[in-house]
Parts: sequence; structure tokens; C-alpha cells
Amino acid sequence: MQIDLPTHLFTFPEVPLPTVWSVRQLERTPALSQEQVEKSTREALETLLASCSLPHHASVAVGVGSRGIANLALIVRTVVGVLKAHGHCPFIVPAMGSHGGATAQGQTEVLYSYGITPENVGAEIKATMEVAPIGELTQEAGDYKGFPVVCDRNALQADAILLINRIKPHTDFTGPIESGIAKMLAIGLGKQQGAERIHHFGATGLRDLMPYVARFMVERLPILGGIALIENSLGHTCEIHPLPPHAIGRAPEEALLDKSRKLMPHLPFNSLDLLLVDEMGKNISGSCMDTHVIGRAVMPSIPESEWDGPNIRLIAVFDLTDASHGNAAAFGLADMITERLAKKIDFVASYINMRTSGEGGTQRARLPLILPTPEDCVRTGIATCGRGDWAKVRLARIRNTADLQNLEISQALLEEAKRNPDLEVATEGHALDLSQPLPAGR
Repeated sequence: MQIDLPTHLFTFPEVPLPTVWSVRQLERTPALSQEQVEKSTREALETLLASCSLPHHASVAVGVGSRGIANLALIVRTVVGVLKAHGHCPFIVPAMGSHGGATAQGQTEVLYSYGITPENVGAEIKATMEVAPIGELTQEAGDYKGFPVVCDRNALQADAILLINRIKPHTDFTGPIESGIAKMLAIGLGKQQGAERIHHFGATGLRDLMPYVARFMVERLPILGGIALIENSLGHTCEIHPLPPHAIGRAPEEALLDKSRKLMPHLPFNSLDLLLVDEMGKNISGSCMDTHVIGRAVMPSIPESEWDGPNIRLIAVFDLTDASHGNAAAFGLADMITERLAKKIDFVASYINMRTSGEGGTQRARLPLILPTPEDCVRTGIATCGRGDWAKVRLARIRNTADLQNLEISQALLEEAKRNPDLEVATEGHALDLSQPLPAGR
């Protein structure tokens, strides 16, 4: 993106950068060690294998998505090892809808960026954007009767299909089934064509239609099941569950979503004047920033008053993760971004993703204010957030919306933070330094 901005247009050099205090969120739900992750993954898959009768040397398509899931390479490698130990022939398929620029090569590159390579996990990757029809929804789907369902061609050629995904709230809607195994099956393996068709019905259609599609696919495809992952509020793996085929898109997956919802990352403040975000990205959230964390959905069919999360007047974002491969989908959730971030945006990849996501994609594609530096974003945010007294601006800084362990806060939030038993607050403040991102907590 070519940018040539006169720095005097929308910057406020007279506004001083604030003194901030370092804050650390405490986690009450313990994470699994790597040894425990491997053991729990092995046990979950053994449970699924024990409940079915795969032929010897069965080919198994292992669906892997495009999110920054903790321990993902280890989990995939363990799954491949267990399948091989049983005499089966696993291969990896990208189950990520239109991500990766909606190309087979792009989706393979996304997997590589997460360490999902043939050498690292022990199985080849078969990537395609080609799908084949598997039927139309029946009367059970009500108004969606006749909806055409498709699936990744490589997955269809396998003797069995296994899905690995994190269970978590969706960034576009609230319902009994959101992000998880059912979504990966219906939308991930539906590739761009299947994902786009479902998203045509908007957020409410997505909420209601997606589970029907997932259950329909379970009935007609050799689904082995899912390895369902739950993370704590710091993004660490804390539970791993086997999800058998009959549980996908049904009550057992709903129960896992309820558990995950209680453990989601959250900001420790109900209202902010200015939120500083060091980085956004597709590996962090489908919308690059988790809408539940920032309290913004921007979905025409869902009133903002119904969306959970804090009330934040202005959001400034400084960078786009390399793992996003230029996909800055939903950059319109930010009010200000830096030139550095703007220059990293691949508008083709971003627009393909936003087009596929339907109603939210259109509104979330609005271009935020582009400012030369992170410091300019801070000064502009302080000057324009509506607080006449700059010393009273409620400012918080985070690394990203998936990593909220380490924060920085302004003096206006200091006493509130000290009263929160889930926060550790530094005794001394320091000058805001934006030359480096906050330390990772995960």
C-alpha cells in the first residue's frame, strides 16, 4: 500500500506520552505441561479409535486450521504418531475456509508458519481449494432445506476424517455452537465455496445454519471425530477432549463451549478511553482482534448492546503479525493504525477473507486512520478520546487480544487495578516505550 502522509495533518506533538504502570494478570486455571498435552492428546485419540473399526492401512485426513493454537504442532505430531502406530496412513488437510488467500499454496504456507510441516509432524500435506458436493440439507434444517453442502476433495478421498481445533466463542455471533469442531467441519472443510455460502446468511444464519451443515456432514462422511482443545485465559492448553462424531454440533460440544467461555481472555477493566494493541493478526483471532475482548462486533444483524466486552472509546493498533501473511481482515475494528501496519496489508487476501465472511466483512473493511508512528497514535488517541484532562485518560496497552497477561496502564486506572485481586501491579511507573512489544505471556 503506497502511503505518503504529511505528519502534521492528524498528529498532536504537544500531547505528552503518559507514565504507565506494568500490570500482570494472574491465571487461576493451570495449563497442561507439554508432557500432559501429549498424553491427553494420545488418550483422546485412542478413545476415538476404540469406538470405530477402521480398516488396516486406512487413510486418515487430519484437518488443521489457521489459528494460533497453543501446542498445535505437538498435538498434530502426536495425532500422526498414534495413527501410524495403529497401522493407518494419515495426511494433513488445511481446514480453513478461505484463509491463506483462498489458494492451496497460501493455505499450506499458513500451516508451515505454525510448524505444521511434513518433516515436523510426520505426514504430508494435501492442499486444494477444490470441493465436491455431498448433498443438500433435509427437512430437519427447516428454512435451510435444500442448502448445498460441499467438502474438500482430498478429505473426501480418505477412509476417515479427523479434526483438530480449539473450542471457543466466535467473533461474529453468540449461539450454542460457535468456533470448534463443527465449524471446522462445515466451514473449514467447505473451503471458500462452502464458507461463502454459509456466510451469505449473515451472523444469525451462520449461528443457525452451520450446526446443521456439520451434523449433515457427520451423517454422510466417515468422520472419526475431533480432538477438542480448551485454553485458559492466557492462551495455554488446559484441557483436551475426544469429541466422537455423534457429539459434533450437539450437546457435548455445547458443553465444551460453555466451559471455554468462562476461561476466555478478558481485559480487567469495564471501560477504557484508549486501548493500545501492539499487534493484530489472523493467528490471534479470525477478526485479527477478538471481538469479545475489545467489545466490538460490528455486525449489522447484531446490536452492539448485545455484545459482551468492555466499552472502549478508541483502539490503536501498531503492527500485523507475520503469521497473518498480509491478511488483516476486520482492520476496520481499529480506529487508528500505523503506517507500518498499513504497508503490510495484502488487500487481496484481506478482501477475499472479508468477502467470504459476509455482512461483517463489509463493515469491518472500513479503513482506520493511518498515522506515521505508534507514538502518533497514542498522542492522537489521548487528544481525541473526549477527555479534556489528559491526565484522566483511561489508557491500557496489551500485546494482542489473545495474550493479556502483561499490560501497561495509565495513572487513571491505577487505583482500580490495585483493588483487583487478579492483578499484580508494579509499585513504580515508567515512561511509555513503544520501541518493543510487551513481553509475551504465553
